[in-house]
Amino acid sequence: MRILFMGTPEFAVQSLDSLIKSGHEIICVVTQPDRPKGRGQKLTPSPVKVAAQAAGITVYQPQKIKTPEFVGQLKQLNPDLIVVVAFGQLLSKEILELPQNGCINVHASLLPQYRGAAPIHWAVINGETKTGITIMQMDEGLDSGDSIISRAIPIEAEDTTGLIHDKLAQLGAELLIEAVSLIDSGAVVKTPQDHEKATYAPLLTKATEKIDWSKTPRDICNLVRGLNPWPGAYTMLGDKVLKIWMARPCNIDEIAGLPPAISDSSVGEIAGRVPGAGFAVVSSGGYIVVTEVQLQGSKKLKAEEFMHGHNIDRGLRLG
Repeated sequence: MRILFMGTPEFAVQSLDSLIKSGHEIICVVTQPDRPKGRGQKLTPSPVKVAAQAAGITVYQPQKIKTPEFVGQLKQLNPDLIVVVAFGQLLSKEILELPQNGCINVHASLLPQYRGAAPIHWAVINGETKTGITIMQMDEGLDSGDSIISRAIPIEAEDTTGLIHDKLAQLGAELLIEAVSLIDSGAVVKTPQDHEKATYAPLLTKATEKIDWSKTPRDICNLVRGLNPWPGAYTMLGDKVLKIWMARPCNIDEIAGLPPAISDSSVGEIAGRVPGAGFAVVSSGGYIVVTEVQLQGSKKLKAEEFMHGHNIDRGLRLG
């Protein structure tokens, strides 16, 4: 088949690589325009652009994919199928209906759960024990099209969004090839989603990232895992942002000395040192040991190392 690929971030690279190796004709790649990045704000190509150029594939980077001019270009390319993996722009009905086999999407959740922009983050933040990949026939709705293939993986108690991202990128690449083969052979079977069971995974906001110490230890640790490696859960240490990169619930007997009794007024207080791990913080109904941090303007450190250079004393309040 003549396949047109649309994708932008690292998550999409493995899917593109798998398609290239599959023997199908990749007629071009469409990705987001180069963006300023880093302290120097140097224009930087997307990971998909880098991979496509390395493979000698033509790359298009429209500011807006829905313009009549660019839609006209797509029509001239005459693809049999459009594959979309975390592209970053919505496709119009005209584009969706352009290829004879339509457009399919590699989505990082078990649809209809976690439709939207940040499905991996929210699955981990919400403490889900499994997630997966759905290859979906795209329609005009938000991740609402018929499912072609869906497969689950477990989310272990200590998994971060980064770990799940990498596992799903690999799984998505594998399932994409299966789906393309089914479409090419005419053997594809599509299953409508149960829209009444749909849940959503909206874009992350600064409010999402701030730790609420009045929540339970498990909820807070899920937030920390869910925002690792990006954008990071944070609290305030004095007037500086303190990112918490790793944390886990801890028992009272792990804390050196006698920690403060848990009350509504003590949440967010440093409860004491946890030898060999870091420092404990009071939350609703329990304690959390913080094991890796990053103070504003500094590098990531193990919490024990961080404590050597900062006064993290019992009773100090975070947030």
